[in-house]
Amino acid sequence: MPQINLQDENLITHEDKFMEFTKQQMLFECAWEVCNQVGGIYTVIRSKVPSVMDKWGKGHYCLLGPYIQDQVAAVFDPIEERSSPTGKAVKRMIEMGFDVHYGHWLVSGRPRVVLFNPNSIMHRLGEIQYELWDHHHLSTPSEELLMKQVITFGFQVKEFFKILCSIDGIMDHIVAHFHEWMAGTPIPEIRRLNLPIKIIFTTHATLLGRYLAMNDPMFYGNLPFYDWAKESIHFNIKAQVDIERAATHGSHVFTTVSDVTGRECEYLLGRVPDKILPNGLNISRFEASHEFQNLHVKYKEMIHEFVMGHFFPSYSFDLKNTIYFFTSGRYEYQNKGFDLTLEALARLNWKMKISGSEKTVVMFFITKKPCHSMNAEVLHTRGIMDEIQKNCEEIKNQIGKKLFYSITSGQSTKMPDLNGLVDDYNRLRLRRTVQSWKTGKFPTVITHNLIDDNKDEILSFLRVSGLINGPHERVKIIYHPDFISPANPLFKMEYGQFVRGCHLGVFPSYYEPWGYTPLESIASGIPAITSDLAGFGDYVKRSVENPESKGIYVVERRYKHPNESADQLANMMFDFVEKDMRSRIAIRNNVEASSQDFDWTELGFHYDEAYMMAAVR
Repeated sequence: MPQINLQDENLITHEDKFMEFTKQQMLFECAWEVCNQVGGIYTVIRSKVPSVMDKWGKGHYCLLGPYIQDQVAAVFDPIEERSSPTGKAVKRMIEMGFDVHYGHWLVSGRPRVVLFNPNSIMHRLGEIQYELWDHHHLSTPSEELLMKQVITFGFQVKEFFKILCSIDGIMDHIVAHFHEWMAGTPIPEIRRLNLPIKIIFTTHATLLGRYLAMNDPMFYGNLPFYDWAKESIHFNIKAQVDIERAATHGSHVFTTVSDVTGRECEYLLGRVPDKILPNGLNISRFEASHEFQNLHVKYKEMIHEFVMGHFFPSYSFDLKNTIYFFTSGRYEYQNKGFDLTLEALARLNWKMKISGSEKTVVMFFITKKPCHSMNAEVLHTRGIMDEIQKNCEEIKNQIGKKLFYSITSGQSTKMPDLNGLVDDYNRLRLRRTVQSWKTGKFPTVITHNLIDDNKDEILSFLRVSGLINGPHERVKIIYHPDFISPANPLFKMEYGQFVRGCHLGVFPSYYEPWGYTPLESIASGIPAITSDLAGFGDYVKRSVENPESKGIYVVERRYKHPNESADQLANMMFDFVEKDMRSRIAIRNNVEASSQDFDWTELGFHYDEAYMMAAVR
């Protein structure tokens, strides 16, 4: 196969170079979250697939992941093909007794995947652990199931590449891209065996960095002074960190997702990234063309229904003057910026009061926390409101029929008395239902009964600050410690629909290697606040001109005291609240128009460059 000189200046464009490159190479992308939805990397891989398929084609691109039975059933379609190099390698492994599955991942693009059952060779765990120690001094003693599965999965991936490299015509034509430490265990052995594979390793967040940031409010200032080995032992993650460092130093090209995380890598992993790979989205999945404004109105009405059911039994406010903010993500109180958001909301509440604002802000915290059940009172008031709505529909139908008959059958042109058109049963039923709905209590701030609510940081802040949904507070809080889905009796909608119904996403993270939540908000046409300590926010500051005009607001946290950042965030919120409807519509138009800048078709070239960089090393 003829080789292309990737340094040849006669190849004018990046596209020209890369098209020739893909004809010569096979790309294998390996991640624990292939066909296995665990966290954000699943979104990265899945959303990137269509753009990768467009460039590489089915014959040159394949994904490698674990076979986790309860995850695979709905997203994996087996194929019988065994004539391609990948098919031949799978066949050989099956003949050797490995439990390997070859097929298509049922996502956009339908890429080929090879899945290895990590549980099928647990009887060889000791042998595999010995090999890691004997060859690479990687000590992996652990009773944790995930660690055991990661080790056995990595061993099978290594065996797959050994077999693949023995197939005629494959030598020197394999690029392997590994994501995160869970996929990193094959890398040291691939290098020891000197297999002709060009390796890219991407850490999406350093494991030690996440632990340190959660426990040290001065994490970024202290970053150059941490003893990584000592700290990894302290947090009982030494084995995982050793794997991460081995993969980092064993790769030909080492990458991460943002400059923010790149600095982490330098001090905690001991290597400066060769390339930054910013994450994109498959924006076409979110596109609603000219309908996105109508969808906002539609789903806002559904949120109105929840708000009415939650607040109106106690007191009411003007829904036309109500603004919906939201934040979402894992419950990491400091890392996700929940602490800063709450402090800014308290200041926003004060600003709105002293300014005499007639607006109301309802702020939703959507996260996941262990809980016993939904709050019975919340369910009760929502259920009664649904009953009131049903009763009103019956009265409407009854009045409509009687009004029509009264007007058409009578001689008078006067309007009939509508009260007389409602029968006593429906009138009494409605009165009783409304009376049982009304209550003198303040609306609760949380929709569920947490297992340990006395230690919950969000609730503790709300109690101390007095943000407890009093009738005179301009900022109301809804803390929903569970996922939003159509099966949820409070919201009765998808999470993506909920996002479209809100006015502003608030994500001022302290530790966020990238941050998909603000990006997903923007892709849905909804403005978002991020921070310069989030990879996405840092990328926006570096790469997007005048982001505020496009509905992307970046809170400065890197060199600011938390008090200054809270003030800045409160001012951003207040300025947004004071905008009229026409201005908010204009911002949503700008957000929707700019979302294409974050599509994989625009950002994927960073990955292309990393692959070509590896090929010449």
